[in-house]
Amino acid sequence: MASRVQIPTNNSALIAMIADEDTVVGFLLAGVGNVDIRRKTNYLIVDSKTTVKQIEDAFKEFTTREDIAIVLISQYVANMIRFLVDSYNKPVPAILEIPSKDHPYDPAHDSVLSRVKYLFSSESVASGRR
Repeated sequence: MASRVQIPTNNSALIAMIADEDTVVGFLLAGVGNVDIRRKTNYLIVDSKTTVKQIEDAFKEFTTREDIAIVLISQYVANMIRFLVDSYNKPVPAILEIPSKDHPYDPAHDSVLSRVKYLFSSESVASGRR
């Protein structure tokens, strides 16, 4: 039997954000923001000056932090680091792609949706149903 991944519950698990300013500010106003003792935040605001390397570093940091349970990333930002998003396969933190104000959601590029479709197509083939 597979072992379950435990989410730390000593305080609470965080939601991390990698998105444009409007999206991040909206979630910060909803109470998602956090700054720890080392002045590390749980969000990255992506604008025209943000480099792909900065986005990659933030994604790697958020997916390795023990206190983060979910990483919300704007789909257009995820497309910039698609190779990292698609190669990530751990259950915690979960990676969720979200739309932004200026970039509509495209289900064809959503890594979670494509994995679900793959699982259901494999399951239906394995069970003999189509």
